[in-house]
Amino acid sequence: MIYVLELRNMMISLRKCVFLAGAICVSVTITMIMYGQYYDLNFFHNRLESSQDTEFDNIWTCDEELWDNTTATGEEKLEGLCPLRKAVKKDDFLSLRFNFKVPVLQWAGSFSHSEWGRLETYMPPYGWKGLPQDVVRSTLALLNDSSSSRLFERRWPDQCVRCAVVGNGGILRGSKQGRAIDSHHFVFRVNGAITKHFEEDVGTKTSFYGFTTNTMKNSLHFYRKDGFTKVPRGRRVRYIFIPSNERDYVMMSAAIQGLNVPSGHDKGDWPSQYFGFKPPVKHFKMLHPDFITYVTQRFLKSPLLKYSQLYMPSTGALMLLTALHMCDQVSAYGFITKNFADFSDHYYDAVKLPLRFYANHDMQMESWLWEVLHARKVMSLYKRTKEK
Repeated sequence: MIYVLELRNMMISLRKCVFLAGAICVSVTITMIMYGQYYDLNFFHNRLESSQDTEFDNIWTCDEELWDNTTATGEEKLEGLCPLRKAVKKDDFLSLRFNFKVPVLQWAGSFSHSEWGRLETYMPPYGWKGLPQDVVRSTLALLNDSSSSRLFERRWPDQCVRCAVVGNGGILRGSKQGRAIDSHHFVFRVNGAITKHFEEDVGTKTSFYGFTTNTMKNSLHFYRKDGFTKVPRGRRVRYIFIPSNERDYVMMSAAIQGLNVPSGHDKGDWPSQYFGFKPPVKHFKMLHPDFITYVTQRFLKSPLLKYSQLYMPSTGALMLLTALHMCDQVSAYGFITKNFADFSDHYYDAVKLPLRFYANHDMQMESWLWEVLHARKVMSLYKRTKEK
C-alpha cells in the first residue's frame, strides 16, 4: 500500500515536472516570437534570403512582375549621381532587394477594376480585402492633385535630396542633433512627434508626418502628458497615411472634404482638429499596399507573418523605408541601436523607462535591418554611447 502511494506521488510529481517544462518551453517560444530575437547579422541575412512557400509569397512574386517591366524613371537615373542608389547598385545583396519601380504611394490613378480584383485578395495593409469598394474608390479619387503620386518635387533633375527620418527613441535626449536634423531637405516624423522644449536635440522642422489613424489617436492620448497635444501642422507639412484598415481611408476622405467622419470606429470625429480645416489635397499622401507588401517581403519578413492579421512593420520602419525609396541620402535618428537599453523608451520621457516591445511589430528584426543598411552605407544610423 505504501509502495503504491509512493509510486502515485512520483507519477504526480513527474506530470508536474513535464507540465512545468512544457510551460517554460511555450513561454520561451512565445517570447521569442513576440520579440523577434536575432543574434547576429548572418542569421539576419539568412532570414532575408530564406523563402517561405506561402500563398502570400507566390502571389506577390507574380504582382511584382508588373513593376519590373516598367521603364526607368528620372529618379532611377540618379543612381549614378547620388549615394543611396549608387550603394544599392554596387551591392549584390541589396540590389536583389531594392526595387525602385514599386509604387510608394497610391492615388486617383491607382484604382481600377483590375486593380480592385487583384488587391481585394489581400488584407490591409497589404491590400483591400474586406474594405468597401466605394470607400476605397471614392477616397483615392480625391487624391487627384498633380503631386498626389509623389512625395516631393526636385528643384532640378539631378538634385540629390537629403532626408532625415526622426524616431522617438531616448537616444536623442541630450544628443544635440537638432541642427543636423533640420539641415536636411526633408524631415519625416512619426507618432508622438514632440519638438517643443526638445528643439536642440530633435530640431523643429517637419516635412512629413507618418501614421495610421490608430497610432495618431493613441499618441495624442498617451503622450499628451509629455506635450504631444497636436500633430505637426503648417503649410509645408504633408501627412502620410498608412492604410492599415478602413479607418484610414474614411479619415482621409473626411479630412480632404472638410467633413466629419461619417461612419465606422471614428464616426462623428472632426479631422479638422488634427489637420486643420480642409487643407489642400496636396497635403495628403497614402502609402500603396504594394509598397507595404514589398518592403515586408524583401526587408522585414518576420516569423510573425504567420500571424498576418496581427503583424505589420512599425510606423517608423515604414517611414524610413519610404525615405529610402524616395530620397537620395537618408539619415535615421531616434531608432533602435544595439545599446538601446542604455536609453529611455522616448526622448521626452520624464524618467527613464525601458523600451517596450509589442507583439504586432518585430522591433529586433527592424533594428538589425538598420544596422545592415548603415554598415552597407545605404543610410546613416545615428548612434552614441551612454553618457557617464
